[in-house]
Amino acid sequence: MRFWGKKNVIIKQKARSYNDPFLQPLAVAIVSAILVTLILTTGFLEIKRSEKNLIAFMEDQALSTVGVLQRLTEENLKNIVTFPDKKSPRTAADVSDEYKRWMDNALTALLVRLNNEWAKGKISNEYLHKFAIDNNLFYVGLLDAKGNAIYQSHPLSIELLDDVAPLSGKKITTLELIEKLTLQKKILGYIALTRKDNRGTVIISLDGHGIVYWSLKVAGEKGMNKIGEGHGILYMQILNEQKKLLSTVGQSAPPLLETDFNFKDILEGKIKIASRKVDYGGNKILDVVAPLMADKKILGMVRMGINRSSMDKSLMENRRHIFVFMFFIIVVALLSMWLLYHDQNIHMAGIVEMERQLEKAERLSSLGQLAAGVAHEIRNPLNAISIAAQRLKRDFVPSDPQKSADFQNLSGVIKDEIKRLDGIIEEFLTFSKSRRLEFSNYSITEVLQKIVNLIREEANARGITIETDWRQAPSTIPMDVNKLQQALLNIIKNALESITEAKGKVTITIDKEGKNYLVVKISDTGCGMTEEEINRIFNPEYTTKEKGVGLGIPLAFEIIRGHGGDIRVISRKGKGTTFEIILPLERFNEAAI
Repeated sequence: MRFWGKKNVIIKQKARSYNDPFLQPLAVAIVSAILVTLILTTGFLEIKRSEKNLIAFMEDQALSTVGVLQRLTEENLKNIVTFPDKKSPRTAADVSDEYKRWMDNALTALLVRLNNEWAKGKISNEYLHKFAIDNNLFYVGLLDAKGNAIYQSHPLSIELLDDVAPLSGKKITTLELIEKLTLQKKILGYIALTRKDNRGTVIISLDGHGIVYWSLKVAGEKGMNKIGEGHGILYMQILNEQKKLLSTVGQSAPPLLETDFNFKDILEGKIKIASRKVDYGGNKILDVVAPLMADKKILGMVRMGINRSSMDKSLMENRRHIFVFMFFIIVVALLSMWLLYHDQNIHMAGIVEMERQLEKAERLSSLGQLAAGVAHEIRNPLNAISIAAQRLKRDFVPSDPQKSADFQNLSGVIKDEIKRLDGIIEEFLTFSKSRRLEFSNYSITEVLQKIVNLIREEANARGITIETDWRQAPSTIPMDVNKLQQALLNIIKNALESITEAKGKVTITIDKEGKNYLVVKISDTGCGMTEEEINRIFNPEYTTKEKGVGLGIPLAFEIIRGHGGDIRVISRKGKGTTFEIILPLERFNEAAI
């Protein structure tokens, strides 16, 4: 705070920091990362959903095929195990015989296989025991010509018969025992193959479990043969409740492990269908398992291998489309965030600039009050000092010549300093005045030429050349002639004062700036300025001069702005400076400084 007489002028400057942008880069990065993460998560969920839908579609197709197979198997199974009740063009016996013939053929194939192994000498009791277990057979035996067992899966005891007494002490052959067990329905049937040389017989018999096993095996196989492979089905299998393979068509299937499916829930009917993706034999397969039912009872499982190449291709296309879409969404999102960040910072810079201008206006207003106080408090005593100094110089000159010369020098110094102080006060008073500009159309060329004529003598004395180029003469524009002349004179004088070398040059040109403006360029070969100095030269509180208060450029700036114009400064330290004064060709609004 400074005190000038009774007037107190307080100059306040609020320091603000706008080094950081309105929206922090870290905040933009976090928001962008969250947005990208959400988009990627949505994309991956969409890919999973597409894959799930395609698998569900293929499972539905598989269930339709299983339904067809189930109906065929159930029909075949009923015809094998029991005679149909309804009438048809074919007799019940014919239908039954046909299905039983399928079963006989399947069992006969086993007999032929055993006979061949017997001929090769590979048969043993252990071999037949394992063979019976693997094929769900009650009994397997190789009999000699008399019907006695040579090799058998397990010994048959006469105690199995209901009436053992009549046979006590009587020797009975294995073949006779099997026939009696069949009659007493201890076993449900047997089939035998006599060797060509009549030297023996191969025989197998079935109990209830065996009949169901082989009936299901034959019925399922016939059903699968009816359906065929096709429709993308690579293989189809029927497994019983013990997960033993009953029938298969198509290609070989990948091994089935206990951990591949929840077999317990499938066999209990809790799971309608289960699937897994496998790569086997050069094929991409959807391995499907579903329960096989007959008369509302689960008898086993159907396993099906469906070619999923088309599904994978469709998924790949979906993935590609989703990733492309996600890429564009991410680019748009990031671009939007960048534009938001950029625009906010531009607006923030505008707000900062407006506040700087307001602060500058506040400082100028304070300096105006300060100038009024200085003029009021100092000018009258300064006039008295000037009058006293003149009287001293005129009436009180010492008689001694040596002292007289010193007196004259000191008096001159006093007079000059008083004159300089008076000039400073006048500059303050000029800066503090605030009145409306008085516009009239006048030639900017004439104004500049008048200024050049005023300063040319001073410039020549300092060895400075002034060059002019009036490209847009006469360039009549609306102006307050006196004010604009003052502003341009201040800038040109500043250019002269910046040249400290013995020789230099100031160039003044007039050119067009777009359609609605002209530009006055004032260039010098002086000392130049740093970027920091350029940012501060319009501040009334800043000056690089040893004498003076540095109000010339700020005053010129305010006058130019009052004319609706602007000033650009281009400078390099040690390379000179160019002031570009942009002035409108037409009057846009009423302005005041």
